Amino acid sequence: MVMTPLELKEHEFKKAFRGYAEEEVDDFLERVIKDYEDLYRENLSLKEQIELKEGNIGQYRNLEETLKSTLVVAQQTAQDLRFNAEREVEVIKASAHKDAATLIKESQLKAEEIINQAREEARAIIREYEDVQKRTQILKVKLRSFLKAQLELVDEAAATIMDDEGE
Repeated sequence: MVMTPLELKEHEFKKAFRGYAEEEVDDFLERVIKDYEDLYRENLSLKEQIELKEGNIGQYRNLEETLKSTLVVAQQTAQDLRFNAEREVEVIKASAHKDAATLIKESQLKAEEIINQAREEARAIIREYEDVQKRTQILKVKLRSFLKAQLELVDEAAATIMDDEGE
C-alpha cells in the first residue's frame, strides 16, 4: 500500500550517534513530503478523471451498442420494406396481367358479338334485298301482263271502232 503524505510527515527516525545532520534531513523530508503531497493529490485527481472517463467510455460503449442495434434494425426494416414492395409489385403486375387478359377476352367476345350481329343484319338485308328483287320481278311480270292485257283491250276496242265505222 502507498504511504500517505501524513504518514510520511509523522514518521520518526531513530537517532543514531553518527547520523546525518538532523536539520538538513528535516528540510529534505519537508520538500519530499510537499512534492509527495502534490503528486498524491495529482494522482487522486487523475484517478477520479480516469473513473469519469471510464464511466464516459461505458456510456459511449452503451451508445455504440444501441446505435449498432438500431442500425441493424433499420437495415432489417429496409430489407423488409424492399421485400414487401417487391412482393406488392409482383401482386400488382399479376393482377394487371389478369385484368388485361380478362379485358382482352371480354373485348374479343364483344367484338365477336358485334361481328355476328353485323353478319345477321347483313343476311337480313340481303334476304330483304332478294325479297324486294323477287317482288320487283313479280311486279314487272304483272305489270307486263296488265299492260299486254290493256294493249289487247285497246287493240280490240280500236278494231271494234274500226269495224263499226267501216260498216
